[in-house]
Amino acid sequence: MSNTLGLLFRVTTFGESHGPGTGCVIDGCPAGLEVDLDFVQSELDRRKPGQSRLTSQRKESDRVQVLSGLYEGKTTGAPIALFFANEDARSKDYTHLEHTFRPSHADFTYQAKYGVRDHRGGGRSSARETASWVAAGAIAKLMLKKHGIGIRAYVSQVGDLSVPLPYSELDLSLTEDNPVRCPHPETAEAMIALIEEVRKEGDTVGGIVTGVISGCPPGLGEPIFDKLHASLGKAMLGINACKGFEYGSGFGAVGMKGSAHNDAFYQEEGRIKTRTNYSGGIQGGISNGMDIYFRCAFKPVATIVAAQESVNDAGESATVEGRGRHDPCVVPRAVPIVEAMAALVLADFICLSSSSSPPSTH
Repeated sequence: MSNTLGLLFRVTTFGESHGPGTGCVIDGCPAGLEVDLDFVQSELDRRKPGQSRLTSQRKESDRVQVLSGLYEGKTTGAPIALFFANEDARSKDYTHLEHTFRPSHADFTYQAKYGVRDHRGGGRSSARETASWVAAGAIAKLMLKKHGIGIRAYVSQVGDLSVPLPYSELDLSLTEDNPVRCPHPETAEAMIALIEEVRKEGDTVGGIVTGVISGCPPGLGEPIFDKLHASLGKAMLGINACKGFEYGSGFGAVGMKGSAHNDAFYQEEGRIKTRTNYSGGIQGGISNGMDIYFRCAFKPVATIVAAQESVNDAGESATVEGRGRHDPCVVPRAVPIVEAMAALVLADFICLSSSSSPPSTH
C-alpha cells in the first residue's frame, strides 16, 4: 500500500535505510527508449550523501544496478528493476533509539500504525528511500526530453536568506556551481555561511526549493481529482521534510485583485500564450503551454545534537540526543529529488495523454 506512484508510468519502491539496500521497479516505460546510465548515475551523484561539507557524511556510492528491463541500452517494455546497495550503514548509532521516540520523526507514528518499527535510521521513513526516486526520475527525464520538456530546480531560500530575483531573471545553469545549489552567487555565499554556522551549533535550518518545468505542451492533466498541480503537490509533499507546496502565484495571489492576477491571452507565431503567468502554467488543472513553476518548503532537519525531551514505547519520560550523520540543511540534496518527482508526474501524464488521444483520421 502507498508504495507506488503513477497510473501508467508506475514506480514501486522498496527497502530501508539500514537493510541490504533500496530499489524500485518502473512499469509502463515505453519500449525503445535509449537510457544513458551515465546520466542516471550523475543524477544519483547529485543526491547522494557526503558530496560536500553541507551534507550528511554517510558514504554511499549509490551505484545503480540494473536488474531487468534494458537490453543493449534501450528499454524493452518489461519492468525496469533498479537496486542500490547500502554500503555505509552504522546501525549502532541508533541503538539508543530502539525504544525511544525522536521528536518530529516518524518513530511514534510508525509504531502507532504498524505496532513495530525499524529504529535504525528511521527504516522505511528514511530519506535513503529517495535514491530510487531520483533514478526513476532520471529515466523519466530522458523520456520527457524526447517531448521537449525540461525540468530544473534550485535552492531559492535557506532560513531567512532568499534569492532576490524570480526564476526568469536567473541563469539556472549556475545552479550546480556551488554546494548549496543556488544560481544567485551572492546569495549562495551567504546561504553556505549560514548552514555552516548552524552545523557548528549542532542545529539545523530549513529552506525552499523552486522548480521550473519548461516546454510542457498545453493539454496535460486531468479534470477534477487528478489535476496536474494536485498531482505535483502530492508528489512534492511526499518528499521527506517537505511542509508546503505552492505553484504559480501561490499564497501571494490573495493580496492581488483579479484584474491584476488574470493572465491575458495573445497569439505569437501560431501559438497561444499568456502575457503574465500567475497561473503557473496550469489552468483548470491542465497545462496551458507556459512554464510551470512551483515552490517546496522544507522544514529544519529533525535530528539535532542538543538533548530533547521525549518518551519511550512504555510511555516513560526519556531524553534523546542526536547521533550519527545528518544534514544540517536538507535543501541542497532535495533539488534533484524535486526534479525527479516532477519528472515522474509529467511522464505519467504524457503516457495518459497518449493513451487517451483521439484516433487518427488519416
